[in-house]
Amino acid sequence: MAKREFIPRPEPNVTNLILIRHGATPPNEQRPYILQGCGINPSLSESGQKQVGALSEFLSENSSVNHVYCSPMTRAKETAMAVCQPFGLEPREIAEIHECDVGQWEGKSWDIIMQESPKAYRAFMDNPAENQYEGGESYGDVLNRSEPAMQNLLEQHLGETIAVIAHNVVNRVYLAKLMGLEIKRAKEITQNNTGINIIRHKPNETKVVTMNAIFHLNGIPH
Repeated sequence: MAKREFIPRPEPNVTNLILIRHGATPPNEQRPYILQGCGINPSLSESGQKQVGALSEFLSENSSVNHVYCSPMTRAKETAMAVCQPFGLEPREIAEIHECDVGQWEGKSWDIIMQESPKAYRAFMDNPAENQYEGGESYGDVLNRSEPAMQNLLEQHLGETIAVIAHNVVNRVYLAKLMGLEIKRAKEITQNNTGINIIRHKPNETKVVTMNAIFHLNGIPH
């Protein structure tokens, strides 16, 4: 009897997209955590390596992944390599899904940002869809560069399951768009390290069916 997969094989006119945030890095684990954006490019932490190991095991037992894509950033590539391993795949990089450019706030905590740049901080918090991280991108900027790349993958891989390893802001703005939320509300969406989102696409319809699943992290800090 064939195994029953948590992410079943799609019909010929359907693409399954497994959208994943990368595993944890040292900046993710700092308290208070700091913004790493696209300028700070660390490897996974020890906890992050455990997370991606659990992710890889879960996907190997519960899905049949045909292709893996990732951001060019180290933390995404290392996560993608772990996802690829049980399927005998190699990840392919997509430049447009790198993490948000957080500009002058890179390497700083929100507490410091609020003290140093109160006006820009408040403007960003009020409407991150239009107001940028100071000297960086807005949520709208991130969506405008990343969504076409995601849409291209959905259309290119009908009948297949693909995994895409990206980042906190990239995932949140894309999920917000798919769910019909105002993009400024993307900050309300939680994306844990190695959180799993499942998106099903067929011509003229794209739906989020699972968001931020983390049961594979049972007992692993996240």
